[in-house]
Amino acid sequence: MSKVSFSAHPFFVGFEQLDRLLERSAKSSSDGYPPFNIEQRSEHAYRITLAVAGFSLDELHIVQEDRQLLVRGKNEESNETRAFLHRGIANRQFQRSFVLADGVDVVSAELINGLLNIDLEQTRPDAVARKIEITSK
Repeated sequence: MSKVSFSAHPFFVGFEQLDRLLERSAKSSSDGYPPFNIEQRSEHAYRITLAVAGFSLDELHIVQEDRQLLVRGKNEESNETRAFLHRGIANRQFQRSFVLADGVDVVSAELINGLLNIDLEQTRPDAVARKIEITSK
């Protein structure tokens, strides 16, 4: 199977960054932990909610780099030894990444009852069509 490249197609000029975004999203973790929801709250507002039970504020980190949103969780393991009869609560470190569209930025993040809510807003909505004037010299 060959790799699809937008930049190699003659009708797609300047789409090298799209190739990088597709490659970045393909490399992102797909193990399903932690589970998350993405909801559209209005025409230009979104919310990502991650189930991060057992993590405290200082164990969670959110970074927006370019068009990528990285959410990391790293538990501080306690030194006490516990004997679990059943361990069904996943309490391991994670890194979850999301590729954001142009102009989408993080507005706020809040941890409530084990749910990490990340509010996003499209600050520069898609531009409407405009006529380009042609000049000659």
